[in-house]
Amino acid sequence: MDTSDVFSGAAGAALRAELASDENVLAVLQVDLSADLRFTEGWLVLTNRRLLDCSGGAAAWRSWPLTPGWSLRLFDHAGVGTLELHSAQARVALWRFTQSRHGQALRLLQRFEQQMAGGAAHEVSEAPLCPVCHTPLPPDSDECPACARAQPPQTSTWVLLRLWRFARPYQGKLIAGFLLTLASTAATLVPPYLTIPLMDDILIPFQNGQAIDPALVTLYLGGLLLSAVFAWGLSWARTYILALVSERIGADLRTTTYEHLLRLSLDYFGGKRTGDLMARIGSETDRINVFLSLHALDFITDVLMILMTAVILFSINPWLALVTLVPLPFIGWLIHTVRDRLRTGFEKIDRVWSEVTNVLADTIPGIRVVKAFAQEQREAQRFREANQHNLEVNDKLNKTWALFSPTVSLLTEIGLLVVWAFGIWLVARHQITVGVLTAFIAYIGRFYGRLDSMSRIVSVTQKAAAGAKRIFDILDHVSNVPDPAHPVPLPQVRGAISLRNVGFRYGSRTVIRGLNLDIHPGEMIGLVGHSGSGKSTLVNLICRFYDVSEGAILVDDVDIRRFAVSEYRRHIGLVLQEPFLFFGTIAENIAYGKPDASREEIVAAARAAHAHEFILRLPHGYDSLVGERGQGLSGGERQRISIARALLIDPRILILDEATSAVDTETEKEIQKALDNLVQGRTTIAIAHRLSTLRKADRLVVMDRGEVVEVGPHDALMARQGAYWRLYQAQVRRAEEDAEAAGVVIESSLLHSAHPAGDV
Repeated sequence: MDTSDVFSGAAGAALRAELASDENVLAVLQVDLSADLRFTEGWLVLTNRRLLDCSGGAAAWRSWPLTPGWSLRLFDHAGVGTLELHSAQARVALWRFTQSRHGQALRLLQRFEQQMAGGAAHEVSEAPLCPVCHTPLPPDSDECPACARAQPPQTSTWVLLRLWRFARPYQGKLIAGFLLTLASTAATLVPPYLTIPLMDDILIPFQNGQAIDPALVTLYLGGLLLSAVFAWGLSWARTYILALVSERIGADLRTTTYEHLLRLSLDYFGGKRTGDLMARIGSETDRINVFLSLHALDFITDVLMILMTAVILFSINPWLALVTLVPLPFIGWLIHTVRDRLRTGFEKIDRVWSEVTNVLADTIPGIRVVKAFAQEQREAQRFREANQHNLEVNDKLNKTWALFSPTVSLLTEIGLLVVWAFGIWLVARHQITVGVLTAFIAYIGRFYGRLDSMSRIVSVTQKAAAGAKRIFDILDHVSNVPDPAHPVPLPQVRGAISLRNVGFRYGSRTVIRGLNLDIHPGEMIGLVGHSGSGKSTLVNLICRFYDVSEGAILVDDVDIRRFAVSEYRRHIGLVLQEPFLFFGTIAENIAYGKPDASREEIVAAARAAHAHEFILRLPHGYDSLVGERGQGLSGGERQRISIARALLIDPRILILDEATSAVDTETEKEIQKALDNLVQGRTTIAIAHRLSTLRKADRLVVMDRGEVVEVGPHDALMARQGAYWRLYQAQVRRAEEDAEAAGVVIESSLLHSAHPAGDV
């Protein structure tokens, strides 16, 4: 490995002085956090004899010999990695680092274990680290497998063939459209052929003094008119049929993509921008639809026209037809060369356009925050920069396209000149007639015109291919929370929840580990702990927004992964800290989980949620429109509507995620009355920082770093003076400090009586 960084500077000089002549460096970890999680710089070095450390501001190197029985232990939690050195009796030292150093830490741990096992770790070739994810690269390779998997595959035009799954239901209409296209193309090839007798049998003899036969002229002109009308009718029919089919294919594509998107787990949405997903379902499907309805039809027509024209040309004069094909190899090479540039260019345009839509998707829903902080100019600048980037990428691609299209036209014009020259030479040698040359030139014009049209279709084809790839990126994504192949029916739920050795990881970051807990039917559990302790993650796992990485969650003694996802979630009511309301009426928002609810049921749920009174004060009562995300209602009113929404579905399991933390005291009292009605007879799991929400909890579950550290009622946990007691004391101190800052003296006994459950 490259250890030049650690061997440079004062630290390197000190290390070189520490190393013995036969001591080899096996691995290096760049430590970037101190033990108290402050950013720092330091090094942990493994040699074939010992561990050396120079971190945390230490001026000199410390070292520990590789003693038998000693071990290194690697942990990661909430984005922070920890490497601990343990002797047989206790922990000797620890180092903390960010996730960017995880690969280095893993490599050092592997080398340490090899060395402790007696392996010649120093004889193993030092594999370099990936510069992006810092994981060791495989032998004889400079490509990181993890990064290669993360890179999107290169788009191929063949991805458009995957659209056949959406076209299959309309294959009868497609066949009819193809036959009409074939017939209309054949009809358009009739007029040039009729120019041969018009020239040779009528016009040229007339120039030589012969009279014109009116019947013969009428016959030929009637043939021209009939073929034109026939071609028009066939072209209209096939355009109409194929346009109908393409619109339905586009609609099915949008619907299928959106339905699949709704079935994906939350972790997929965590890595995507709203504007990007909107662009894929909206503009990308529109682009594919336009390609199918217009350009694909033109492409098929062009191919048929070229093939049929080529057959006619060779039937008229093979040598003149061969001369016609002279520009084809050059045009084919040019199309092949430009196609790859267009494909990559359009992919980049799609990504850049997503940046523009992302700015809009961020700014418009958050316009109140933008205006509150007077950041209109800043957001306008963001949009201007994204739009400018989009302009630059398009300009770069247009340079290629601007050269390509005129070049194809130039080659076809040169080919036409060659045909004229060779044709005149053949006429002069009396090998063809003027009528044949005239018809040939007419066919050549159509032949080269179709070639030029096909070359222009390259652009729209690559656009459609790039869009189809982005659509299939969604359709090919498999949900991390799949429905079972044979789901267990769930007619009723008692509400018993058991967590058996549950573990969960966000990528490489461990959030919950070894968690065991039993919740009885109808019991109210309060989850408490510091931010980042895993409370919300645990609730997400119970709701099955994510699946556990280890262990199992049982509801009524059945693993929740055996239930159909939608059926299982019908029995769960969720009240969030920030309730989300949809654009629509009050009644529609309350009945969101039960769309067929009667007005009486909606009113009853609103009464139980203490929302009926303020709803009646609105201009149109339950039919009053709610703005997007609940605009026009206060936070407490939105919260009570969300409680009514949960009440209406009558769930057996209730999740309260800090349902009262964002409202004032008076509003909290109203919400608490609604919650008291909501929790009756239901298994309830409440996360709260407000004391009133937890005052009626049967048990409190204290979490720390993804583990349950204490379980019990408030009084028992206070008597134990453990983790909960420390949280409670910290809350009391905060209350006293806030009171002193407000100029009010509050007795400690009063605080204890006023806060029976602790602000945790």
